[in-house]
Amino acid sequence: MPKLSILNSIERKFILLIVDLAIIVASLNLFINHAIDDEFISFELKVFVFVFGISTYLGLSYILDFYNLERTGRKRHVLSQSVYITGIFVFLVFVFTIITYDVSFWRIPLLYFLILTPLEVWLWRLFFTNVFSIIPTVKKVLYIYDENNLDNLRENIGYINGDGVSTFYKVKLTYAIKEDQSNLDKQTFHDAIDKIDTWILNVQDYSDISKELETLLLDSILKGKEVLTYTSFYESVYEAMPIRSHYHSFYELLQLKNKKIRYLQVIFSFMVNFILSLFVGIVFFLVCPLVWFFNIFLNRGPLFYTQLRVGQYGKEFKVYKFRSMVVDAEKNGAKMASKNDNRITPFGKILRTFRIDELPQIVSVLKGNMTFIGPRPERKIFVDQLDAISPFYSIRHLYKPGITGWAQVKYKYGEDLQDSIRKLEYDLYYIKNKSVTLDLRIIFKTITTVLFSRGV
Repeated sequence: MPKLSILNSIERKFILLIVDLAIIVASLNLFINHAIDDEFISFELKVFVFVFGISTYLGLSYILDFYNLERTGRKRHVLSQSVYITGIFVFLVFVFTIITYDVSFWRIPLLYFLILTPLEVWLWRLFFTNVFSIIPTVKKVLYIYDENNLDNLRENIGYINGDGVSTFYKVKLTYAIKEDQSNLDKQTFHDAIDKIDTWILNVQDYSDISKELETLLLDSILKGKEVLTYTSFYESVYEAMPIRSHYHSFYELLQLKNKKIRYLQVIFSFMVNFILSLFVGIVFFLVCPLVWFFNIFLNRGPLFYTQLRVGQYGKEFKVYKFRSMVVDAEKNGAKMASKNDNRITPFGKILRTFRIDELPQIVSVLKGNMTFIGPRPERKIFVDQLDAISPFYSIRHLYKPGITGWAQVKYKYGEDLQDSIRKLEYDLYYIKNKSVTLDLRIIFKTITTVLFSRGV
């Protein structure tokens, strides 16, 4: 199958976005130039309503995960998701225009805008789903690995084929690199190359690849095949680092050597911490009396609890939270909290659902021990255990811990040490790719988590 016939997830998202935007732009044009009475239309109104409309649509799409291809591919979700998101969009544009400008409307064009926009988006997405259920979208993979990594073969293939996400890759053939590669069957490899779309290499030392195999690999590139390392594949698809593949060095994994200082990132981080400290501080002081009041009747005991956590450079500090568990929660020793932990009180579940219990951490931020975005701080007893499991764990202490972070918004609630190791993959991805854009994504995803009780 020619490579050009296969569209990857980025290409499909781009097609979906372009047509969606075309529909949204056409709808905004109908609203601005036909639904609003001519005598009220001005250049300023056109610009502001149009910019607000596009920004609102993009913001809603991101926060409500409108371009999740797994959901888009399920026909039963297409109608509800399209109507729900575009319905909110047209309503917000309509309300914004009324509040901002003193205008009147022509009823028929206004109804077209309010009703036809969700309908058009739904019909387009239904067509998109049907078309891509026919067009092949999965790339056939030839997986190259070291013979001595046979124990991890099944796990690594599982991640390529998809572990909880649609990767759009499928391992069809595997080849183990051995010490003796003199009997390499070139004809078999040539036949295999014609049947696959992508090479994924997971080897410890690329100098172990024989000249014959290297020639076949280069030959494959010239034929338009895709060649990826396992690390780059994993980072791109899962937005995390594959620390359990064991085939990377400290510098290769994080690229910390000679890392440039990004001044824009420093300024942005300062502004985020300043603005959110002010906002969260106000919310904390407003909420505190209410939590105290309900705590008397529904969660008797201390209002707050403090705990030592490991912060930047491995130094311990006190973290503050509203108490959500029973008073003697750790009488039998330290234990990680789980999502349905029976130590959590009924009122504590409400606090955790809406992340209210996290608000007192603003104290740690003001003290300079924490920031808003960063790896989640852990207790020393668990840090020591995790250090013994993974040599990479302490790398997350290069930065100040955060109230929210990439691991918190990307992975489920961590209930054991293995979940903590999996979250480490996301923490290391954040450390390696720390940027203004990634921080903004975390902020938006955190808003979604709080509003819709998603994630951790």
